[in-house]
Amino acid sequence: MAADHPAEVPRLGRPLTAVLVTGPSMAPTLRHGDAVLVRPGGRPIRAGDVVVAVFRTRPDLLVVKRAVRPQDGGWWLRGDNDLITDDSRAYGVADVRGRVVARYWPRPGRIPRRQL
Repeated sequence: MAADHPAEVPRLGRPLTAVLVTGPSMAPTLRHGDAVLVRPGGRPIRAGDVVVAVFRTRPDLLVVKRAVRPQDGGWWLRGDNDLITDDSRAYGVADVRGRVVARYWPRPGRIPRRQL
């Protein structure tokens, strides 16, 4: 399953789901080709978490972005790469499907949470 790429939006229902990152919007935190593990449910989303979400205006697009603030029953999201604006600045509020908990390919590691 890929994020930042139009496709059928998967239902994240397992304890952990693998997601492939496509595109440069989360660089340098995540890069094109990184594979991450996503946990649906669990602890509530907090500002600074990296999440998998669907924009309400683009329900066909699964994205990996950073949660900035709750808004209108969803979340305002931003990419870590300020040169790319394919986030809430372009598409508005998103509904979070899960929280990215780890990168497992090609450089295993925890995903840093940022203070916003």
